Amino acid sequence: MPLLVEGRRVRLPQSAGDLVRAHPLLEERARLLRGQSVQQVGPQGLLYVQQRELAAASPQDGSISILGSDDATTCHIVVLRHTGNGATCLTHCDGSDTKAEVPLIMSSIKSFSDHAPCGRLEVHLVGGFSDDRQLSQKLTHQLLSEFDRQEDDIHLVTLCVTELNDREENEKHFPIIYGIVHAEDLFIPTAVNIKTAEIYRASFPDRGPEEELRAARALTGGPMISIYDAKTEQLRIGPYSWMPFPHVDFWLQQDDKQILENLSTSPLAEPPHFVEHIRSTLMFLKKHPSPSNTLFPGNKALLYKKNEDGLWEKIPSPGS
Repeated sequence: MPLLVEGRRVRLPQSAGDLVRAHPLLEERARLLRGQSVQQVGPQGLLYVQQRELAAASPQDGSISILGSDDATTCHIVVLRHTGNGATCLTHCDGSDTKAEVPLIMSSIKSFSDHAPCGRLEVHLVGGFSDDRQLSQKLTHQLLSEFDRQEDDIHLVTLCVTELNDREENEKHFPIIYGIVHAEDLFIPTAVNIKTAEIYRASFPDRGPEEELRAARALTGGPMISIYDAKTEQLRIGPYSWMPFPHVDFWLQQDDKQILENLSTSPLAEPPHFVEHIRSTLMFLKKHPSPSNTLFPGNKALLYKKNEDGLWEKIPSPGS
């Protein structure tokens, strides 16, 4: 079944700019989103999603009311929501395997939505910019095409990607929006329309737990995975395995410029903490070349659950 905007079939292939010009409501929504101020989101009720991760929850969840991600330069943040029961998935896609990732997003929502008496699937795409290598443009096309190939009708509600999320400064291009949240409650200092489940520009001081471990998995080429079990309301990390990162000592000896130019898809547009984040992740990989031995004894996952203060708290794995 097709990808739809205002009940009409989306004509593909076409650029994001051509698509919004054909559908003025999309352009208006992108303009409103770009014009929002950035909200700093604390840990209360938050599930932060890193690159190549997805998480799905519903309004009935007793622990999670906010799904969010940031640091998207050429990456895109995807939100898929079923309007019948509010089940929502947020994921941070980098184009590594979009063809496999979109069905994962769909199945995460269908695990909730099969029992919804009515409603429709709505998708929001945010991220990317007019980068020199056109990686954002490629990812936009991949995501639109893959959602268009799914069996279900999917309604494109927000499209703020690539050239629609681009700003130019001193002849250099940057994303306008690096991060967003989807909220089902009022934890953000902005009114949220629960019926329309609007999305908001955001940044996240707290990205835990196991931020370095999760980043290491992505840097070593790990595929898209689901990190949250909505039935138990637990965050599940691992067990992961990876090959030792090639030439890790060499990269740790390089200056900031070399790391930025060689380990980023968009060196000129990265947020200020990018190099520090990469160095920290490389140090983690050097310390744990075989994570199954040092981080996941007994090959058991690391489990976390929100405590009464809304913070992630480690809990024992079954059988440990």
